[in-house]
Amino acid sequence: MLSVLILLPLVGAIAVAFLPRHLSKLLGLAVSAATLVLAVVAAFRFDVGGGMQLEEEQPWIEAFGVHYALGLDGLGLLMVLLTVVLVPLVLAAEWTKADDAAGGGARAFVAWTLALEGLSLAVFCATDVFLFYVVFEATLIPAYFLVGGFGREGRGAAAVKFLMFQLAGGLVLLASVIGLYVVSAESGEPSYLLSDLMALDIDTTAGRWLFAGFLFAFAVKAPLFPLHTWLADTTEKATPGTSVLLVCVLDKIGTFGMLRFCLGIFPEASEWATPLVVTLALISIVYGAFVAIGQDDVLRLIGLTSLSHFGFITLGIFVMTPQGGSGAVLYMVNHGLGTAVLFLVAGYLLQRRGTTLISEMGGIEKVTPVLAGLFLVAGLATLGLPGLSPFVSEFLVLASAFDYAWYVGAIAVTGIVLAAIYVLWLYQRTMTGPTPPEVEATPDLGWREIGAVAPLVLALVVFGFYPAPLLDAANPMVDELLAHVGVEDDGPTVPAEEAVPAEEGH
Repeated sequence: MLSVLILLPLVGAIAVAFLPRHLSKLLGLAVSAATLVLAVVAAFRFDVGGGMQLEEEQPWIEAFGVHYALGLDGLGLLMVLLTVVLVPLVLAAEWTKADDAAGGGARAFVAWTLALEGLSLAVFCATDVFLFYVVFEATLIPAYFLVGGFGREGRGAAAVKFLMFQLAGGLVLLASVIGLYVVSAESGEPSYLLSDLMALDIDTTAGRWLFAGFLFAFAVKAPLFPLHTWLADTTEKATPGTSVLLVCVLDKIGTFGMLRFCLGIFPEASEWATPLVVTLALISIVYGAFVAIGQDDVLRLIGLTSLSHFGFITLGIFVMTPQGGSGAVLYMVNHGLGTAVLFLVAGYLLQRRGTTLISEMGGIEKVTPVLAGLFLVAGLATLGLPGLSPFVSEFLVLASAFDYAWYVGAIAVTGIVLAAIYVLWLYQRTMTGPTPPEVEATPDLGWREIGAVAPLVLALVVFGFYPAPLLDAANPMVDELLAHVGVEDDGPTVPAEEAVPAEEGH
């Protein structure tokens, strides 16, 4: 099933490339919808407490212990579902903008989008480190062409900068992947299977060096300060739909890798590096929020907010508590939902105003109340308003941060305060105020545009009040991973002598 799930969008991408423009968009939407249905079927077959499931394993390069190995646990399932939900909505939202003559045409946009979907699904399903590395690097091909082929002037330079950063991280990762082969070969039979590598007793010094290579690559991808500088340039120049794919799907590979490989294969090194990573996460939270406040470009501002949010996710991972880990996984999903709405609605706004500069906007909420309302909901989700799903994630991460150290929690909380500033100020400057004469006839959102974001808004509300399905999938994986690291849940317990005695006969 997982092989079919991966191949379906990849084959669809090839088919789309040879079809006329209108048929290519229809086929692309149909293929992405079929991929979504297949992923939902896999989710119904998934046992949330059953560990790695739906596994496939075939020898690939036997001399090096490489396997074509796929599988899903709770983390992988949630990332797969996030991916397959976002792709058809992006295609629907960019339905007309994909025809822009300044870009590469609708066929190219749809084909590269489907290719990115298939390769991203392969990343989230791979349980062989070498296979993971191959598809990890392969995702850069469609991402580069989506950034460089569509968007605003200067997109070519942004695409090159994006590629250079990602390739640098990939080269460092390759060195660690080769090192894992040496370590596993010295222990007996060489193997890149995740289950075999997690069972290895790796020398402390070697483990820390190999861990550093993995962490560097994932910190570039996530992104994490100070390896984040490609992010704002990319989101500023790319189309909003492309930014959704990059920030809400591709960048999740970074934090996914921290959980899957850094903590899974290098538990000792992960604990050793915790003070440094927590410090970088705090800097990302505060710095990203501060810099976002001063931006005049809507898309650049939204990109920088994600630097702050990825700081929260990384913090949740490395405080090494069950609540923090579950909060980080939940944050990955909720950030994908909320930021996708923010990017897509911002794209609708920019299409109507003809500019991305906040200083040249204002006064449009009276003539486009639906657009303004959805933009406000997305912004409130970004700042963690109670009742919307990101609040649950931030609460779990912050509670764990205070448990780790009071000052870590105190610094992290400032990110919430700063988020309220940049979100509310953004809404005020873009939506409120006198209505300029040139926007009085601006049309509100159409049914297609509303339909592209309505499922995401609904998910933000539903999971804000009922996050149990997401937590049920995340908790067993987090507990198992932290047990592997050697961390025990030291949450409050009631001593036996203080427990309330049961009534007689019960």
